[in-house]
Amino acid sequence: MSDPHTLARWRLVLGKTAEQHGISCEGQAEAERVEQLVGFLFEPGREGSNQPRRRRSGERGAGGSSDGLTVPDWVDQVNELFPNQSKEVMQRELVKRRGIGELLEKPELLEKIEPNLELVHTLMTHRDLMNEKTRVLARKIIDQVVEDLKRRMQVQVEQTILGAIRKDRHSPRKVYRNLDLKTTLRRNLKNYDPDTGKLLVDRVFFYAAERKKKPWHVVVVVDQSGSMMESTVFSSIMASIFAELPAMKTSLILYDTRVVDMSDKLGQPVDVLMQVQLGGGNDTALALQYATSLIRQPARTILVLISDFYEGDGPAEKAMVDQVRYLGDSGVRLIGLAALGYDARPFYNKPTAQKLRKVGMDVLICTPEKLAECMAQIIRG
Repeated sequence: MSDPHTLARWRLVLGKTAEQHGISCEGQAEAERVEQLVGFLFEPGREGSNQPRRRRSGERGAGGSSDGLTVPDWVDQVNELFPNQSKEVMQRELVKRRGIGELLEKPELLEKIEPNLELVHTLMTHRDLMNEKTRVLARKIIDQVVEDLKRRMQVQVEQTILGAIRKDRHSPRKVYRNLDLKTTLRRNLKNYDPDTGKLLVDRVFFYAAERKKKPWHVVVVVDQSGSMMESTVFSSIMASIFAELPAMKTSLILYDTRVVDMSDKLGQPVDVLMQVQLGGGNDTALALQYATSLIRQPARTILVLISDFYEGDGPAEKAMVDQVRYLGDSGVRLIGLAALGYDARPFYNKPTAQKLRKVGMDVLICTPEKLAECMAQIIRG
């Protein structure tokens, strides 16, 4: 190929090894700018550093030389050169690979980054390092991501669970919109007349209307380990959705080596997330003991444990398993989530998870909608 533009595009695709075969971006100004911006992210030795790495003579990385390029310059140029989808991917990589000092010190720079889960993780992890102006902006960004996720989840989750609550028993009240057609047909099959080909219905079944009381208690217990960040975000949102349902009581418990009851903040998931302490040890047995103290009707309770199930020494693990067994034997329905989210990559203690399964806990990795379906199955019995 002799077309410089085509060669430059192939150089961007193939990386620095292409230069060994005479494929480069030389003379293509826009391609060279793209090469420089990509190199700013992916050059060897770049990860975790706030400062550009000086090149040795003659060295070339995945992109062109990015010496002297600062994070603000990089953000401005990426916003100018790349379409939204590509820009969001690169900004996530910036947050993941580069030091975040400049982001925390300069609110005007933070405003230019597209809000996403990776950015939320960074802001939650380093919020104690922020100045007051940046902290206000960080809260606004977290709130935007949370609200977007909640809108995405809310309709289907509410429909799934409310549908189950309304259909967990029948009522003598004959309300057409509550007609249980499936049960009506099944219970009247004995009245089928083969001569006429008609089904004679002598009893019609109707679902009960939504109960005025809150018959189901959902207890959400969340491990604050750093690896559970995404699940923590989704858990706080799910708990806030559950709390808005008229036929549910919801409790939200966060824990590490201590236990914090966040049930009074269920309507403000951002307030919950701003108090999360990512990382450190954990004591799941202690959290489950506290959850047990909140339960009044075990047979009408669903406990959702979000954890990676790493408990350290043998006694700690045994205490957790024993507490799960106690809850299961008392009639509580138990769901363990190694991950909750749309793109969650679970890293969890599989042998411990297997022990929990044996004592009555369903251990899952699922989306919010799948969790709602699982809970609906429990409610229907």
